[in-house]
Order: sequence, then structure tokens, then C-alpha cells
Amino acid sequence: MPLTLLGRQNPLASSDEQLKVLMDTVGCPPFERRLDQAGLFPLHATGITILQINVGKLCNQTCRHCHVDAGPDRTEIMSDEIADLCLAALAKTDIPTIDITGGAPELNPNFRRLVERARALGRHVIDRCNLSVLLLPSQADLAEFLAAHHVEIIASLPAYRASQTDAQRGEGIFEKSIEALTRLNRLGYGRPESDLALNLVYNPVGAFLPPKQEAIEAQFRKELRTRYGIEFNRLFTITNMPISRFLEFLTENGNYNAYMERLASAFNPASAAGVMCRSMISVGWDGTLYDCDFNQMLTLPVKERMPRHIRDFDPTRLSTRRIVMGNHCYGCTAGAGSSCGGSVT
Repeated sequence: MPLTLLGRQNPLASSDEQLKVLMDTVGCPPFERRLDQAGLFPLHATGITILQINVGKLCNQTCRHCHVDAGPDRTEIMSDEIADLCLAALAKTDIPTIDITGGAPELNPNFRRLVERARALGRHVIDRCNLSVLLLPSQADLAEFLAAHHVEIIASLPAYRASQTDAQRGEGIFEKSIEALTRLNRLGYGRPESDLALNLVYNPVGAFLPPKQEAIEAQFRKELRTRYGIEFNRLFTITNMPISRFLEFLTENGNYNAYMERLASAFNPASAAGVMCRSMISVGWDGTLYDCDFNQMLTLPVKERMPRHIRDFDPTRLSTRRIVMGNHCYGCTAGAGSSCGGSVT
């Protein structure tokens, strides 16, 4: 039965539906069993080096693979109060990096304040940018703002050809992405002589695993440099997670079980040991705490008896918490692994 996620009005109910599909996967052993067989169960956090803040689901794009189900019509937006609590929690810790995501995080009214305050605290700031947002009239000075505050940009670009990118992200998005990258290069982003980091994110356009990160990075570098004169620092490969729109895509096309079997058969204990949830904490737009952004979209908060809201943030307890897992975790542990920073091994 295909899921109906686009334009849904009840995200929680949809999360329950997704979890049922993931739990009932045919031919795919429960993830916790595979982890136990590898001697890794239960999995615990090893610290918190990244505070990832998802400021909401509002976005100027509607991408087919989006695990957030973000779009222009979404109303889930982090409030001033929750943003203040995030900054207060950050100030009480020595967590070195704040990773701001969405949606298009830049569209949240608190985005620039989060950047400015975090930088004033001496923290490294990452902006997960869809590139086209830089061209919106309301964001005319956004690129300059990011450069002035030395924000690392991690930008989505699923292909170096227009047809593939537009098929996944929307008509005309590739052209806008190239224009945005050119603008960032002019500011020094991605240039070898500059300290302004510009990293790209590649995820497959379809139901298969990404290629080796080094190989696809070299290919992207050659093509973007030759065709458009664009430079960047690194390219990260990320596996498409069987969540939200991509899960809908898989079920509608009858590829869900085959894709999950592909992920499960590629399970790598080394990748599982290095998953990103062990060294980060994810804050939802409403302040709820999660082990990762993927658990956030499935409404799977951190374990009971742990602080579950940013107002109760306790880095000592959370830094050794037991990680909440499910069959979607196969996406992060297949092959070389997948994380917000690319392959794991």
C-alpha cells in the first residue's frame, strides 16, 4: 500500500505509519539483531561534539528524496523561545560545533541570530544549504552574511547534470544551484587560498547506494570545474534514507523491500560503530531532543529517563545515553556508512 505523505496534515500519524512499514520489512532482519550479532548492542553515545538544530520544515523547494518532507507550505518553525533555549544550552557547554538544518534553515527568522550568537561563543557553525535559497529576493545578502561570519556551507547537489538534479529537486533548480555556487566562489568559498569552507552533498537519484566518496568527489570536481569553473572543498556521499518522501517513492514503485534488503546486506560493523548519533544530539523545531535528524522525522525521541527537551538539556547524561534505533538505521550503516559528514569508514 503506497504511503500518502505529500501535503499531509498529521505528521505524527504519518510517522507511526512509516514505523510500521519499517518494522514489517520482508527479508530484512531487525536492525538491533544485526547490531547484537556484531557485538555492538546496545549502542551508546560517546560524547557530544555537534549540536544539530533543525529550525523547521519551511523550505523553498520540494525535493523527492527529502526525509524532512519540507516545503513552502510547512508551518513547523522554531520559535524565538526555543532558539533562546538552544543558545542557552550551547553557552553552558563546550560543544564545538552547531549544525543548523531544516527545511531551508535560512528562512527561519532566528537563523541569523543563531549564527551570530554561536559565533560570538567561539563555536564553529555549519549551514545546511539548498543553494537556491541564496537567490531569493528576501535573502539577497545571505551569501555575504555567511561569509562574514565564517559559516561552513554544506550544500546539496545530487548531480552535476541538470536533468538528474531537476528530476530530484525541481525544475530549474540545477541552474539556480550553479548560479549560487558561482556567487559563493566569488566570495572565496571553496577556494584553496580561503578558509571559507564549501562542501557538497551527493545522494543517489534512485534506489541504490552511493558510490565511493573519493571517486564521485573527483568526478564532481572535474565536471564542475571544467563546465562552470566552480570550486569546492569536499563532497560528502549520503545514502537515501527510507523515510518520508523517499519511503513513499520506494513503496509506490514497488522497490521498498528490495532497497531494504540491499541496505541490510551491505551492513558494515565498522560503519555501525562510527555512526553520527554517537557524537551528536539533534534538537527539533519544538525543542524535543533526538539522537539524530532521521529519528526526529520518525518522532523517536531520546530514551526515556533522559532529558527529552532542550529546556532540560544535560550534556553529562546525554553524552552517554543509549541510542534509539530502528530498521531505518540500515541506511547509515550500509557499506562505507552514511552521516551528515559523508561516509563513515
